[in-house]
Amino acid sequence: MFDSDLWVWLSLALSAVLALVIWSIRRHRSPILHVQCDATIDQLMPSLSGLSLSTSVEGNSIEVLENGAFFDVLVARILAARKSVHFETFLWKPGQLATRVAAAFMDRARAGVTVRILLDAQGSKKLQNDTLARLREAGCKVKFFHKRSIYTIGVLNDRDHRKLCVIDGKEAFVGGHCIVDDWLGNAEDGQHFSDVSVWLHGPIVHSIQGAFSENWTGETGEVFVGEEVFPVLHKVGDIPIHAAFVKPENSAPAVKLLHHTALCLARKRIWIQNPYFIPKVEAIAAMAQAVKRGVDIRVLMPAASGSDSPVVQHAGHRHFETMLRSGVRLFEYPHTLLHQKIMTIDGAWSAVGSTNFDDRSFDTNDEITLGILDAGIAARFDGIFERYVQRAREVKLEQWRKRSIFHKLHDNAAYFIKDVL
Repeated sequence: MFDSDLWVWLSLALSAVLALVIWSIRRHRSPILHVQCDATIDQLMPSLSGLSLSTSVEGNSIEVLENGAFFDVLVARILAARKSVHFETFLWKPGQLATRVAAAFMDRARAGVTVRILLDAQGSKKLQNDTLARLREAGCKVKFFHKRSIYTIGVLNDRDHRKLCVIDGKEAFVGGHCIVDDWLGNAEDGQHFSDVSVWLHGPIVHSIQGAFSENWTGETGEVFVGEEVFPVLHKVGDIPIHAAFVKPENSAPAVKLLHHTALCLARKRIWIQNPYFIPKVEAIAAMAQAVKRGVDIRVLMPAASGSDSPVVQHAGHRHFETMLRSGVRLFEYPHTLLHQKIMTIDGAWSAVGSTNFDDRSFDTNDEITLGILDAGIAARFDGIFERYVQRAREVKLEQWRKRSIFHKLHDNAAYFIKDVL
């Protein structure tokens, strides 16, 4: 008969081995950021799309939608659907907005439109049972990504953080908006968040549909084909776009390759808007090198007082001094959560989507980011930056060095658990 202490040690050893196996299976390599190229980023769409495991497609149009006004357009377009509605999101909580969106889905399903809804099982765990039942009773197909079970034990930390919607296979929405009442309004106070999504028409919609299909098929086994989901798409504009979302085994996920490579290609400026900014050491080094070659780097993020997760902001503080010493300018917005995930390079190229600038988005979550080559869209995004930065506080190096010991301890403790935030 085994001694009880021996059982304890054997259990701990087995748990450690299991954790190591799961970690090794899920591990992704980080890209080494030493890109030697004389070409400017507007000449490198084939490289950026190829490296991020996609293809740049031309002939698209984009409309930028901000804050609560996004939902007016989204709901109207859902109600206009005639063949299919595909919707994927991370966060869905009961409230006025959830009721409104659910009603639109049910209306279309009752009209004979195929409605597929994919929700992250963790982020949308507060979806009320009666709402779920009514959606399904109306004919909506609702599935949850990585529900807790013995079959998902190795991927429970992997969440579906994408926010997208595809209507009739002809138009799509991608961005950061969640189905929570905090996203209503116009970022006027701490109870109303700021966010940005884009409304897309043109051949790029096939790529967004493909991103939805990836996780829908993974969860359900259902493969959908035909004109109602993949119609022939003609050029409707002149904007080249590519979608980064693939997460291959043993390689850096596409969204990470895209963001990190873009840092190395800037020649004039990099302006970043991101709610959870915790860059890796190699990304910080790439930004320092960019500053040395004359690049103006500015980062706008919420302050701890404006964030929905202050601990994340404290984790980001860990490397503030390093970035400030290298010449990166940092701005914190204290009034509400700035949830938009945007990066512009040299006023020519932009990234927008669901991806946060942290390890969870870059290495763990399923995300989607669009790479857009258009000076007008970059100017629109930079205008959003300039509007919010007027009320932000710039972090200055000398003042930052004087922050309290308690603040520093808080920063380091938060950074230690950054991978699970």
